[in-house]
Amino acid sequence: MLLVGNGRLVTHDSLNPFMEDGCVVINENIIEDLGTTSEMKAKYSDYEYLDAQRKVIMPGLINSHMHIYSSFARGMAVPGKPSENFMEILDNLWWRLDKKLTLEDTKYSAYATYTECIKNGVTTVFDHHASPHSIEGSLFTINDVARELGIRTCLCYEVSDRDGKIIADHGIEENVKFIKYAMKDNSDMFKGMFGLHAAFTLSDETLDKCAKEMAGLDTGYHVHTAEGIDDLKYNLKKYGKRVVQRLHDFDVLGNKTIAVHCIHVNSAEMSLLKDTNTFVVHNPESNMGNAVGCSPVIELLDRGITVGLGTDGYTSDMFESLKVANIIHKHHLCDPRFGFMESQKMLIENNQKITKAYFKNDLGIIRKGAYADIIIADYIPHTPMNENTLGGHMIFGLSGRCVDTTIINGKVVMKDRVLVNIDESEILSKSREVSKELWNRI
Repeated sequence: MLLVGNGRLVTHDSLNPFMEDGCVVINENIIEDLGTTSEMKAKYSDYEYLDAQRKVIMPGLINSHMHIYSSFARGMAVPGKPSENFMEILDNLWWRLDKKLTLEDTKYSAYATYTECIKNGVTTVFDHHASPHSIEGSLFTINDVARELGIRTCLCYEVSDRDGKIIADHGIEENVKFIKYAMKDNSDMFKGMFGLHAAFTLSDETLDKCAKEMAGLDTGYHVHTAEGIDDLKYNLKKYGKRVVQRLHDFDVLGNKTIAVHCIHVNSAEMSLLKDTNTFVVHNPESNMGNAVGCSPVIELLDRGITVGLGTDGYTSDMFESLKVANIIHKHHLCDPRFGFMESQKMLIENNQKITKAYFKNDLGIIRKGAYADIIIADYIPHTPMNENTLGGHMIFGLSGRCVDTTIINGKVVMKDRVLVNIDESEILSKSREVSKELWNRI
């Protein structure tokens, strides 16, 4: 039982968005109460007290699309001439890297990535994994690391035909095994989804297999959707269908499915996404880095589609993704009126909705009954901070490196930027060794 008080409390609850001197009461893994520090200390005098020292207390952040395995590409030199387009980036970098991953690589990628997430105030991660020559046990390996570090996560394996039917079948099997395993767990700390790479790397036969295996599984798909123009061109040429339509024909869309990116989609496809209550996740930095275009997020939101915010492995800092989401649409539309409110809606409101489809209690919000996933950020504002100015402080002031304390499921997993469950120096030293060996194999 813990009180976290003496801080500027940001709740992300529209009914009580901000308290100048707030305190959160945690009982086991649930937020039991909140109010002023003096009130809560008097009411819960026997609870342990954590003094936020006038820093910002706020909900833990949610990343609704991540690639843990991509972490070992950081700093890696890619042989040959620079990639000229998205397909060359996939061929020259990502598909070259994921083919060489071992379970040990996956394990230490998870350590490195989850550690960075915790240090950036991210308390829930939806990951999309690929290791085609080391599939069996990969999701379980990632989940073991998440358990050890105490972070909440939702995992899947990206099924693809690009390495042959046998490997595709192994990917399907890994998804099904992990989904069933997660369904039996009562901790509500990890969940499973059915991962698909993208429509252009999946045959009708494989999509049909996936649909049959999904029967009876209470989960959704997690799939890259119309990220690059080549995805659209391939599906039109081979199947005579646009990407979203083809996925819809195999019952991929639905109220638990995450369609990632949705850049090259038209009005009819947006209607399908809306009608099926499919989630979309925007990854602005990755889209810019891969030069694939800008997702029509403003129109998607205007149509009532739930668009969340992720990073696609580009960063572990959701504040960073928020900042770029704010400006990419101003730039793309040549209109400064767009981006500010929409970026906050994606990160705060819509990422909450995505987690609600999988986890029993509320996440990404501080109110009674929600899970106690809370961060403290070392940020002292130099202009007024209140319910009307929070967005400006989040976008222009806060960053992941401000976070000095992270609490997940009621447990302090980082205090004063030191993780309490592991020896970070030892883990990162081992990660450097493992990643170097991977680079040599590539």
